[in-house]
Amino acid sequence: MFSILEDMFFSAIAAIGFASISNTPFSAIRYCALLAAVGHSLRYVLMGCFDVHIIVAATVAATAIGVLAIPLGPKAKCPPETFSYPALLPMIPGMYAYRAVQGLVMCLSSSSEEAFKHYFYLMNYNGLTCIIVVAGMVVGVTLPIFVFKRISFSATRGGAED
Repeated sequence: MFSILEDMFFSAIAAIGFASISNTPFSAIRYCALLAAVGHSLRYVLMGCFDVHIIVAATVAATAIGVLAIPLGPKAKCPPETFSYPALLPMIPGMYAYRAVQGLVMCLSSSSEEAFKHYFYLMNYNGLTCIIVVAGMVVGVTLPIFVFKRISFSATRGGAED
């Protein structure tokens, strides 16, 4: 339980940092922290407790962020995208991107065909995992906003206008 709370705390801190550099209104920064804590801890629990792959876990967590951002939009008086996107940034799979680049460097500097094939495999696996995780996060956070567009687009208007 402590590790989940720790994950929530540090992801909220990261989201506050990302929100502050992306010119998020002050009233929405707390929602960035809340959404990041919920989303990142959901991914953490799915991966750690239920042994779900990072692609599925990140997509589910991003969808949860997108769904939770919609009712928070009118409370913050800004569009849900304003605080849902900074909440996603702590879930960017940086280690997979790093390992993909590392695999490329090792691939180019390898002297044997066997080593080249191994590093080429690592580069492809990590690179594809990183790309698919990011794509799943984008789809996961954006889909609820489009499904509930009446609510999400009326967040700054004080009610639905049609």
